[in-house]
Amino acid sequence: MPQFQFCPYCAAPLVQRLVQGELRSACSTNCGFVHYDNPTPVVAAVVEHDGMVVLAHNRAWPQMLRSFYGLITGFLERAESPEQCALREVKEELDLDGTTATLIGVYPFEQMNQVIIAYHVPADGTIALNDELDAFRHVPLHECQAWPSGTGPALRDWLRSRGFEPRILEIRKPTPSE
Repeated sequence: MPQFQFCPYCAAPLVQRLVQGELRSACSTNCGFVHYDNPTPVVAAVVEHDGMVVLAHNRAWPQMLRSFYGLITGFLERAESPEQCALREVKEELDLDGTTATLIGVYPFEQMNQVIIAYHVPADGTIALNDELDAFRHVPLHECQAWPSGTGPALRDWLRSRGFEPRILEIRKPTPSE
């Protein structure tokens, strides 16, 4: 299903059309618009603060994730490097001063049509959450658990680089009665 139904150039309806061998949403008037639906770059930060990893809970997450805590993440902005984005997000969301941003890796997150660029960010200061977050946890490295998708593989890889083999957290899908 297309993300939108009308051409942003000429307002004609979008139709499914074969473009370069792939089925894509394209303008029905052939004005030239093709919606490629490319993945969005998201930057994640494994924040190390007081010798522990900071995991946070986003207040906008659905009810089924009420007990889940994750990495600090944000969308890469125009004219911003991924390293700058990691440091900016740590400052915006936790009010911590990141000292450096060191690349952990790049990870596909197909469920959300994103590509995650993950960094390790040692940070100093006192945590003060912004309005996106409603809670955080300091987790000792040896107690960290990774999760199987999204930013979880980045946390897993960073912990392994520090000599820890994390347990993989099972994220239970809710039953229809929940």
